[in-house]
Amino acid sequence: MTNDRENTLLASVPTRLFIGGEWVDAPEGATFDVRDPATNEVIARVADASADDATRALDAAVAAQDAWAATAPRTRGEILRRAWELVQERKEDIALLMTLEMGKPLAEARGEVGYGGEFLRWFSEEAVRITGRYGLNPEGTGRMVVSQRPVGPSFFITPWNFPFAMATRKIAPALAAGCTVVIKPPQLTPLTTLFFTQLLADAGVPAGVVNVVTSASSRRVSEPIISDPRLRKLSFTGSTEVGRKLIAQAAEGVLRVSMELGGNAPFVVFEDADLDKAVEGALAAKFRNIGQACTAANRFIVHSSVAEEFAAKITERVQEMRIGRGTEDGVAIGPLIDGDAVAKADELVTDATERGATLLTGGDKLEGPGTFYAPTVITGVQPGSAILREEIFGPVLAIATFDTEDDAVRLANDTEYGLVSYVYTQDLARGHRMIDRLETGMMGLNAGVVSNAAAPFGGVKQSGVGREGGFEGIHEYLSTKYTLIPND
Repeated sequence: MTNDRENTLLASVPTRLFIGGEWVDAPEGATFDVRDPATNEVIARVADASADDATRALDAAVAAQDAWAATAPRTRGEILRRAWELVQERKEDIALLMTLEMGKPLAEARGEVGYGGEFLRWFSEEAVRITGRYGLNPEGTGRMVVSQRPVGPSFFITPWNFPFAMATRKIAPALAAGCTVVIKPPQLTPLTTLFFTQLLADAGVPAGVVNVVTSASSRRVSEPIISDPRLRKLSFTGSTEVGRKLIAQAAEGVLRVSMELGGNAPFVVFEDADLDKAVEGALAAKFRNIGQACTAANRFIVHSSVAEEFAAKITERVQEMRIGRGTEDGVAIGPLIDGDAVAKADELVTDATERGATLLTGGDKLEGPGTFYAPTVITGVQPGSAILREEIFGPVLAIATFDTEDDAVRLANDTEYGLVSYVYTQDLARGHRMIDRLETGMMGLNAGVVSNAAAPFGGVKQSGVGREGGFEGIHEYLSTKYTLIPND
């Protein structure tokens, strides 16, 4: 049950739609429930937008676009900086709110506030660094001017697993570039985005620049926005299956798209690796966010000569993990987001063990009102196991073995996904070879966490298109314009 501190915070969160700078109700006061996955308790009722609400939100973004694009870059940057400052002032509230609606341990939620906030600070600085070029053309007959302009009104669909960071990672570069936005937060975790939206308004974001439509039906609000010819940009983070459908819809309007989709990250441990460091990296790469991250290590590919020792060390650490509600002290494993997530994790573990894998710890659906699954380690995973092909999105660490570097590369690349990979080796030359050979958009070399606001985040193959963060992130919201000025 929620306590007084939690109830006070929840009472302060806006639960209506934010359109044109105003909080408004959905038609006939329609709402949907938001639940705490640790208790299954309803903690809020949020406005359930209609298709007409979605169109009105886009109307507001379109109406505000020209003025926001004409706003001085320094002014846009200062507003984002002020938003970052407000986030620092309310960081404990944001962290607790995420824990309540998503279930992650409070310590991890605090980490997400720090990480997500950095996108506001980073792009507040990038707003004033949008550049072009000027020079004589090769024929000497005129001057070429190359400039960057805002893409225009943008639509964002964000996931439930990182409700703060995914909002800031999309909104911050768009605002820095001069684009207005409509954001559709996830049905399961909309409260953090709504709370953050109020902070943006408090920071001075003008009416219509940021609009929020919450809905129990993503399709109902997404289709009228994506099909509207006034929309110029679509950004989505979520499953590859949904991403494919959105890309197809976006093709009708030839929209610019950014897609951060599924992952199946390999975590490769060579025979010369520092096993203690590899274990620490594995814990971070696998169990961060209870394993519910697209960057989570999915397949642990360990050299046969060290696999038994690695498995023993990691199992000992996993058995020490405390399970419980994320607000409790010392909890490392909170609930999964819903019952479907628990069922999927259990199904993958069952399939692997039936095919010959050995269960070292965990493998249990836990009793209680919440949706908990015990942190699990399985080893000796056999080829053909579903857990090697499908994204787990749960606290399950699955170990397979290899004997040669070529085997490791083949196993790591044997997936349609290519978001991130992790490699542990003390051989620098081998490390460089793996950078070149592994088919992923990101890589941690002797590192279990790679995300950083100053770095380009994104994948290859069916893990998506485009990049978020870094110098590259703002260019997702800029279009290049070339002008010729003749000499005479």
